[in-house]
Amino acid sequence: MKNAELIFVPAPARGHLISMVELAKLFINRNESLSVTIFIIKFPYDTGISSYVESLSNNPIPRFTIIEIPPSNSETYKSQTHHTILSTFIEGHVTNVKDKVIPMTQPDYPTQLAGFVIDIFCVSMIDMAKELNIPSYVYLTSGAGFLSIMLHLQALTDYQKKDISKYDNSDAQLFVPCFRNQVPAKVLPSICVDKEGSQLMLLCGRKFRETKGLIVNTFVELETYAVESLMADNKIPPVYAVGPNLNLTTGDEDYDEAADILKWLDEKPLSSVVYLCFGSFGSFPEDQVKEIALALEHSGHPFLWSLRPVATDNHLNKYTNLDDILPPGFLERTSGIGKIIGWAPQVAVLSHHAVGGFVSHCGWNSLLESVWYGVPVATWPLYAEQQLNAFEMVNELGMAVDICIDYEHHAFFKGEAKIIESKTVESKIRELMKDGSNIRKKVTEIKRKSRDAMAENGSSYNNLGRDPSGTTLMYVTE
Repeated sequence: MKNAELIFVPAPARGHLISMVELAKLFINRNESLSVTIFIIKFPYDTGISSYVESLSNNPIPRFTIIEIPPSNSETYKSQTHHTILSTFIEGHVTNVKDKVIPMTQPDYPTQLAGFVIDIFCVSMIDMAKELNIPSYVYLTSGAGFLSIMLHLQALTDYQKKDISKYDNSDAQLFVPCFRNQVPAKVLPSICVDKEGSQLMLLCGRKFRETKGLIVNTFVELETYAVESLMADNKIPPVYAVGPNLNLTTGDEDYDEAADILKWLDEKPLSSVVYLCFGSFGSFPEDQVKEIALALEHSGHPFLWSLRPVATDNHLNKYTNLDDILPPGFLERTSGIGKIIGWAPQVAVLSHHAVGGFVSHCGWNSLLESVWYGVPVATWPLYAEQQLNAFEMVNELGMAVDICIDYEHHAFFKGEAKIIESKTVESKIRELMKDGSNIRKKVTEIKRKSRDAMAENGSSYNNLGRDPSGTTLMYVTE
């Protein structure tokens, strides 16, 4: 009998690719007879994957093969909005992917293809997998809450004939089956209710229902109500909560810059530093930057602040002169107390004993990292599904302080960002850093549970090998 092989198709974005590779490692480590081939589709705009792919090539993983898919001649994606450009670009590569897969289905191929594992932006691959009679699974780098919203909005549209675009910038409250509390329409991801973007999300919801399983980067003990509700829903494929699936290595980060940051942290007392970071592409208007600066100065807490201007053409930028963006004299007054950086070695920072709180944009990966290291979060979402994540962390899970929940600001944002005053930010930072708070106790408890979930016989460990039919998930275990 041939050994099994899985094909992974990640979206061409660094965070999605890294998470997929970590998932592949989980599968490979659980079964010595399993191999994984990952197809790399490179986006013309720099999404930070080239250096990561190079690092993978320089540090080979056993039974793990990287295949770069030739570029497509299609340029249809160039006319798309920021919501649909990535999925349209992927769709243009289906034929090229199929050309690579067909030889792997032949009788003389050394392994048996057991399935496709497909990113949510790559659902155009599902029909191709069906044509080749290969089962497909979707991997969500986001949480169970986001999955439930996608499926619920698709069900409202297709089965109840509702117009979900009415929720765009609405004050409505939604009853969603996998949430205990009503969900404000204002925290729904714009891609879910925008006229064009919602068509992509509806397609994803429909395609999800055609797969053999939905693999989610979360764990039962974190999103208990959402995960258990999804698992009990017999109208969708089996749901596998297999997280927190994280890359906890330093990778190809700038060693000298990281060393300087960690040396600064070494000099600070236990759990005294508030860390602020808003993702690779997070930025604020100048007026908001000044309000944050004043809040940090008046809070009395040491701070480490990753501060960057808006990215251009998907390239990360740095401020050339911080005095131009900060209040007059701020750098002098906070010298030794605070440190402003551009890039942040986030895993190293969150794992440092001096860090006691994290002001975050609420990207799902960042939230999982904060949970893994037991660092409480104050929410400041900016884009994508971050507002929903913030709502879930604050209202559903009681694990975060809410600086704001429905804030929005990004490169494609056409509105005028509201300004949150320094006094509000200062108050929330003080609440975040409070020793012995219920939130801090809850996060400490979930930290332990996150590690238990990934350990042998933990919930995520077991879910990785669970299949309701009595067989195992994609030949993970014997």
